Amino acid sequence: MSGKADSLKTIFFALGANFAIFVSKAFAAFVTGSGAMTAEAVHSLADCGNQGLLLLGMKNAKAPPTPDHPLGQGKAIYFWSFLVALLLFSVGGAFSIYEGIHKLHEPEPLKWPWLAIGVLVFGIAAESVSMWGCLTEVNKARGERSLWRWFRESRQSELIVIFGEDLAALLGLVFALLAVLLTLLTGNPLFDAFGTLAIGVLLIVIAVFIAVEVKALLIGQSVDPDVKVEILRFLDARPEIARVFNLITLQLGNDVMVAVKAEMSRDLSTKGIVDAINAVEKDMKARFPDIRWSFFEPDVAD
Repeated sequence: MSGKADSLKTIFFALGANFAIFVSKAFAAFVTGSGAMTAEAVHSLADCGNQGLLLLGMKNAKAPPTPDHPLGQGKAIYFWSFLVALLLFSVGGAFSIYEGIHKLHEPEPLKWPWLAIGVLVFGIAAESVSMWGCLTEVNKARGERSLWRWFRESRQSELIVIFGEDLAALLGLVFALLAVLLTLLTGNPLFDAFGTLAIGVLLIVIAVFIAVEVKALLIGQSVDPDVKVEILRFLDARPEIARVFNLITLQLGNDVMVAVKAEMSRDLSTKGIVDAINAVEKDMKARFPDIRWSFFEPDVAD
């Protein structure tokens, strides 16, 4: 079974790298007049804001249960993650495409291109550190699964967002560097405009993928499939349970709700059934610490 990733550490890794990159990109964009560099500066600024929203979402998700929210507010992190995807789409992607179209109609020669190249190389190095930190945590969570399978099955929306952002940022920096180098080598500023458009398309594509994954969590999704299999195996192995008719799980941020319908292994008194259920639930929560709520229905048929 896969492990648990430290999303908070990953967010701070990304926030530090993106802020440093934003400052360097903004200075280089102002000096050089590069559209691709301007798009990348806005992208990094948007990423800093996105990480702030994820931190806010993680804080809100820890709010205790209330009469209006009896299962807590763990799913708040999904709302903020979805909002981040929208911002990545609009602020990052749409602005980059707008800037690229503007540069196509009004191309401008690059000023101080070597400064832009230096800043982009620094950005690639800094973003690579952030990506390394992100992948370290992703590898803890994905276990033996491929990156694509983990991305589709992961229930840590904040880690999905950071991974997507870091990937977009790293590829965007490479696109911007290629655009500046081609503009410098050919003297044709249209390469800078094409690079800016490519960055915009990249951001929108990744934002859509992130939004699709987070949307599934936002409307209600079960736990990681591998974890559900482990829970079912645990229940099947319990001597108190003859067979499990149904197992429903719901991911609520870092917390999990479990509903079990099962036949008990032998006829028991009312108190005996209650004691057996309590024992199963106690051990299940100890085995799976993320389970915060469990509901158990003893029955003789599904």
